[in-house]
Amino acid sequence: MVQGVLITFVLYLFFLFLITFWTRRRGTNADFFLAGRATPWWIVSIGMLGDSISGVTFVSVPGMVQQMDMSYMQLVLGFFFGYIVIAYVLLPLYYRLQLVSIYTYLEQRFGRHSYRTGALFFIISKLFGAAAKLFLITLILQQLVFAPIGVPYVITVLGVVGIIWLYTQRGGMGTIIWTDVLQTVCLVLTLGLIVYVVSGQLGLNLSGIVRLVGEDPYSRVFFFDDWTSPQYFWKQFVSGIFIVIVMTGLDQNMMQKNLTCRTLREARTNMLTYGFGFLPLNYLFLVLGILLLHFGAAHGLTLPERGDDILPFLAAGHLGPWVLIFFTLGITAASFSNADSALTSLTTSVCTDLLGMKLEDDAVGERRRWWIHLAMCVAFALMVLLISQIQQSSLLKTIFTAVSYTYGPLLGLFAFGLFTRWAVRDRFTPYLCILSPFVSYGVAVAAESLWGYKVGYEILLFNGLFTFLGLCLLRDGKRGEVHV
Repeated sequence: MVQGVLITFVLYLFFLFLITFWTRRRGTNADFFLAGRATPWWIVSIGMLGDSISGVTFVSVPGMVQQMDMSYMQLVLGFFFGYIVIAYVLLPLYYRLQLVSIYTYLEQRFGRHSYRTGALFFIISKLFGAAAKLFLITLILQQLVFAPIGVPYVITVLGVVGIIWLYTQRGGMGTIIWTDVLQTVCLVLTLGLIVYVVSGQLGLNLSGIVRLVGEDPYSRVFFFDDWTSPQYFWKQFVSGIFIVIVMTGLDQNMMQKNLTCRTLREARTNMLTYGFGFLPLNYLFLVLGILLLHFGAAHGLTLPERGDDILPFLAAGHLGPWVLIFFTLGITAASFSNADSALTSLTTSVCTDLLGMKLEDDAVGERRRWWIHLAMCVAFALMVLLISQIQQSSLLKTIFTAVSYTYGPLLGLFAFGLFTRWAVRDRFTPYLCILSPFVSYGVAVAAESLWGYKVGYEILLFNGLFTFLGLCLLRDGKRGEVHV
């Protein structure tokens, strides 16, 4: 079994590097950052779908059903409306200003301190979030493949990050967009095949799956009965809208792919198509979660308490060798897709936002970017090892909560810039952005202790609101330009 999983992993890497060789360009900064702005929109859309469905999603979303039913779809519905906002509000701004880094807008609107602050918050958020997602794949690969043959976990982490560096260090975004297509196809096929195998072992055809899900008590999607609960519909739905706005629309990683499209119209089409495809794919993950619970009950199995452990537990020893092979392929594809683009966008942000590098072809600039990319890979590996020491019941929930704090100031900055004409005292914005998450946390603790209100992902809205109000206090009386 170990040999089969290892062969699958190696074959996947072979096809990955084959695509890398086929798509690589000369290695200029323009190709690395934006792929020459010449990528077909449908290619970007397919790749972004795989980037969003990370290895954490692959195991966390089915595992959520055990504790939260199918309430995650409330958040996903909000995601879709968030994509509409991005398509019609943010993308026109980015294309009109011809941005390489989207945080350059903050410099044009407020000043250099705000610009650097926005970029730093993105770098911190993306480094943690992407490393948390990659941690899962390295842990599962370690348990299934490398631990039985005596490979230490540290070597597994360094090896995986090293592989990502090898196929991204030259082509950058131009390579990643095409490798993401392979990764998305592998992910969707894997999900479908696992659902097919598990339903077959339960003796279910398509109509049987529909009937089972419709009658199952875990299939509840909408929660309107308790407004203090984190699962309350409007809290989940509205939070989903703003989570997408900040994690996609204000995220250099995701927007960098959109900016490789030829025109604004193509980028908008890509965003709407990708957002629509997100709905059925996540629902299928939740259907898989219900099937796994029924499989465990039918075979008298005691499932793990942690939702993240249910699918790996069943795939490793109870669903047959093909499911294990599919599972390994799926989480590998999903996790590589997320990590490679994250590393490239982190490199882009450091180069353009912190060091002021340009797109112009320059041998010194290209060598400098090469070393920065290598340094980001090292930082990425160290973050994965750090996260491995933290035990969490659900990594996906942890990631969403963390980014609600770190992306909140970005939400406030962009909202103030887009919808007001006020200039601000730029030198004070870093202090405001650092203070806002702490104020938000204090409000969340007070709300629960005083009124029993449990703050969920809407902490992002509190955080953005406090940043926005703080900027109102920092306005200097001058009137700026509204970019909507």
